Amino acid sequence: MRYEGAETTMKIGKVPENVLKRSVFGQIHMKRPEVVLGAGVGEDCAAVKLAPDETLVMSTDPITGTAKDIGTLAIQITVNDLASSGAEPVGVLLTVLLPASVEEPELRLMMAQVEAECEKAGVQIMGGHTEVTAVVNQPVVTVCGVGKVKDGRLVSTAGAKPGMDILVSKWIGIEGTAIIAKEKEAELLTRFTSSFVDEAKRLDQYISVQKEAAAAVRCGVGAMHDVTEGGIFGALWEMAEASGVGLSIDLKSIPVRQETIEICEFFGINPYQLISSGCMLMAADDGNALVRELKKEGIPATVIGKALDGKDRVLENGDERRFLEPPKTDELYRVCGPDAEKEV
Repeated sequence: MRYEGAETTMKIGKVPENVLKRSVFGQIHMKRPEVVLGAGVGEDCAAVKLAPDETLVMSTDPITGTAKDIGTLAIQITVNDLASSGAEPVGVLLTVLLPASVEEPELRLMMAQVEAECEKAGVQIMGGHTEVTAVVNQPVVTVCGVGKVKDGRLVSTAGAKPGMDILVSKWIGIEGTAIIAKEKEAELLTRFTSSFVDEAKRLDQYISVQKEAAAAVRCGVGAMHDVTEGGIFGALWEMAEASGVGLSIDLKSIPVRQETIEICEFFGINPYQLISSGCMLMAADDGNALVRELKKEGIPATVIGKALDGKDRVLENGDERRFLEPPKTDELYRVCGPDAEKEV
């Protein structure tokens, strides 16, 4: 696909101004009244005006594990981070690094994905930087998210207290499952049906956690943490470490889709250490009440354990007990990384 009268071959350095206007700024339509200085040629900053009783919340994350649907994932992950703090997402700033092999239509498609996801989330692209560079071999998008939260409504990962229930929304591993299904579709089709692989690819429809975050805040949640790299084991460790609590977690209670189980078995990876955006880890005084509140919103959730006094973080699996370990490299990179080899 090429455009009449437009040279689409990208060269090392800043993206040309005409390409920037046509394929980056031309895709940005969503606007927020809080953003008083937004994206434009030569603009180095963005500005957000907030009310006296509101707190600015910011987050940043790169997408490096996949190049497919990278624009969509980039926004979803950052919006989830903001939502997990109880904040309403307002805007994002993007850093887009492109290899010289990328042509303009690919950049335009990426930005169209970004804008479509921003419109869903009610988020404005406030600015950023777009560059072609020899130091990357696939597109890399880093997103800085900006959100706002009313005073007294900020939620952190560090809010878990001894005695609180620990629960998760939806299922673990759904983001990693969807990425692997798209990146490794041909390999998976040697064992699974096309309908099974298609269902796994569609798990990305569950990646947003905005609805459960909003419901949890209304219900008085104590702590929230979006389950991303390192999977549920990594997220549990991070919440416990941030909060200074111990944990007792029933491994069999952790919800996981059959698609995730079978794809992880196929590649010989651990679903509990697989990137899991779309699954929100929460701590609450009454976990069952929060489960019921989430169910009203059509969101499945499960109590998986308790926060405890002390520092012991125990995984219970029937009669077996073992201690949770600090986060390890995400299992996704064993399948989709540059040196990945399929293990069967």
